[in-house]
This record gives sequence, C-alpha cells and structure tokens, in this order.
Amino acid sequence: MPERSAEEQSALDHIWFHVTPPKALQVPGGMTVFTKGEGCYLTDIDGRTYLDGVSGGAYVTNIGHGRAEVAEALAQQAKQLAYVTPYNFVAPPTIELAEKISELAPGNLNRVFFVSGGSEAVETAMKIAKQYHWLNGEQKRTKVISRRGSYHGSTFYAMSISGASHEYNNKIFSPLVPGCAQVPNHNCYRCEYKLEYPQCDILCVEMIERQILHEGPETVAAIIAEPVPAAASIYPAPAEYLPRLREIADKYGILLILDEVINGFGRCGRMFACEHWGVVPDIMTVAKGITSGYAAMGAAITGPKVTERFDTAEGRESGLNHVISFGGHAAASAAALKNIEIIENEKLVENSAAMGAYLLEGLSELKKHPIVGDARGLGMLAAVELVRDKKTREPFSPEDQMPARVTAHMQELGLIARTAQVVEFGPPLICGRAEIEQIVDVMEKTVIWFSKEMGIG
Repeated sequence: MPERSAEEQSALDHIWFHVTPPKALQVPGGMTVFTKGEGCYLTDIDGRTYLDGVSGGAYVTNIGHGRAEVAEALAQQAKQLAYVTPYNFVAPPTIELAEKISELAPGNLNRVFFVSGGSEAVETAMKIAKQYHWLNGEQKRTKVISRRGSYHGSTFYAMSISGASHEYNNKIFSPLVPGCAQVPNHNCYRCEYKLEYPQCDILCVEMIERQILHEGPETVAAIIAEPVPAAASIYPAPAEYLPRLREIADKYGILLILDEVINGFGRCGRMFACEHWGVVPDIMTVAKGITSGYAAMGAAITGPKVTERFDTAEGRESGLNHVISFGGHAAASAAALKNIEIIENEKLVENSAAMGAYLLEGLSELKKHPIVGDARGLGMLAAVELVRDKKTREPFSPEDQMPARVTAHMQELGLIARTAQVVEFGPPLICGRAEIEQIVDVMEKTVIWFSKEMGIG
C-alpha cells in the first residue's frame, strides 16, 4: 500500500466523510484529496488529472471548475455585505436573484424561499405544502406520497420521503417521519409490475391515484417526484407520466412538488427538466446548479396558487413558520447570479442537450457487450446498467463488489464516475465532443475489463 501523505492522513483522522464507510476510505483509492479544478478536470494531491464525469461528485458544477468570474462576484459582494438575516432583511443581489429565478422558472412560479442546499429546499417545500392546507382549513392534509427509488435529501423529513436506501434508513433511524407513503417508480427497465412500456398503460402513475384513495384524499398534502431520478439509477419519465401526475394532483386538491435539485439549471437539456413534459408544479425545489457549487444555496419556488393563500391570511400564521439562517445569503446570491449569467451567455442548456444526446448515443452502443443491460439518460445525465445476465436482467451480487471495482478502474483510467446500482455520469455542461468521447471510451474499456474479471462473454 502506498504511503499516505500527512495531509491525507489528517483528512482520515479529522474529517467525518459523508456516507462512505470508514474502512472503505482506508483502501487505496478510497479517499482522494483534490487540489485544483479547471474546466471539466480535477487534479489530485499527487498532480494527476482526471476528467470529472459527475460534476464534482454530485452533479453540481454545471459551469465547470475554476471560473474566476464567479469567485470574484462572490468576493466583491462579501466585501460590501456578506450577510443579513432572512427574517425581514434582504440585500440587493438576493432581490435580483429572486427576480431572475422568477423569470426562468416554468409557468407562473414567481416567489422564492432561499435555503442552503437541496435537503433544506425539500424540507421547506414540505412545510409550505402543510401550512398551505392548514390555512385552507384542511388540517387533516398531512401525508406525502413519493416513489420508491427516489432521493430527496438527508434531513429527517427529506430522508423519510426518499425511496433510495429506505430500508437502510428505516433500520437505523426509525421511526421515520409518519405519513410518508411510497409507490412504485417509473423505471421501465426494472418495472415492479414486470410490464413493458407502452403496453403497461403507465400503471405506475395510476397506482399513485390508488394510493391516494387508499390513504384518503382529504389526508394527502403533496406528491413529490424527480422528473429524472438521479441518485437512484437515472431513468427519465415516460412521456405520459408527469402530465398524468399533474392531473391526479389537481383532481384531489393535492400540491405537486417537483424536485429539480439535480435536474435543474440545464442539467437535463432544458433550464428545468419538467419543461420537457410541459408540466408546471405547485412547488419546485432547486439547488446544486443554482451556484454550480461555488456557494451553498438552494430554494423552494412557488406561484400564486400557493402564495396568495399566505398573503390573504391573517395573523402570525400567515407567515411561513420556517427559517434557514443562511437563506438568501447575499454573497451566495451574487455567485448564483454570475453562474446563471454564464449558463445563459455560453448557451450551456443547449450544449447540455446536444452533448447529452451524443453521450447517450455513445453509451447506447455499449449494449453490444454482454454485461451492458441498458443505457439511458436525458441531457447531461446518463447511466449504464451492468448486469450478470442480459436476458433475465439479473444484477451483480454484493459479493461481486461491482460498484467499487468499476469506479476504481475508471479512476485508474483517468475518469471520475459514480457507481451504485448503475454507472452514473453527469459531467459539467461545458463538455465538448472530446470529453464525451473520453467518457464513452473509458466506460467501454471498463466494461471489457470487468466482463473478463467476471468470466462473462
């Protein structure tokens, strides 16, 4: 085992890393110290450069690394005024950012509750939904319906509605927040009903209506969904799914929350993924790409349907009973404004659509290999699903250690990707054809290598 530097050892001694088991951090390649980012590339402590295939590891750096203009905007605002409390104070860049988001957001979404990140955005959306119904005199509307396989964050409410790792979370952190009902997702490759699209008649979305009837429509506050679930296998919604979900929510007076924390700000080839389906939610959550990681920020965005109920209410209850200390942070708002300016001026949404199609085309060609079961994606968000048996779609077992081995092999070849149930890609939106071809090339070499390792083909 190569000797660790003092800096690497200090990181292992003093940083509590997120999610990753401590023993997994100890193995070679288990933990990497990065010292520099430029464009689509990251450089580690040893001077080795990698293509960043997942935008900082969590689909965040939409505009790429090392954008001095964003850092300068943040620093200039911090010199002038970094922070005021969001209770009843606000700074000019926060006002300007709220106006800009209202301009970009789909439909009539025009009021922004700023927070520090995606989990807080979802937590905020839940509170908005519940207080909205409370103000309407429908205090029984407390339940939330989400989908298995979804991911909405790690704060307690967000974790409770997340379908990804639900069994794990329930086992360790139980009891989770009550009133969280989960239904099958729209992963057509692994349909829980073992049906094929489109002959299935989108049974997965119809089951949401059945769940509402089972719970009692008068008890359901909201439905939450990611247009393209990203942290759990990456599968775009079928054409009819989101429009039908909108219909169901309206039919029963339920608020529809669309989680665009990962999908938003160009990641899926539109400014917001829901625009692909022409669906406007009642509440939309965003984070990550709002600043491309140059500052911590997220938001829950609503329109008049929701906000007018608060505006016309009387007394203290008319104010949303919720606060995030760093919501609407002035310096973070300045960074977000510059980030959005870059996205627009460099036409990164359009580039995401074009290069995303090129990426999916390349990854789809890998289905000729015996362990590649599926390739799917939308915009600059794509996945390759590796299977033991293409006919039965049997996944690799935990004993095969596919995620760790595949991820490590790609990193050895100079590509950072993320592997859980599938191999996930979400590179910066500034990627060109050369970077896309590098991703596909490394993925193919890894597929060939792992096939031989497993004795398949």
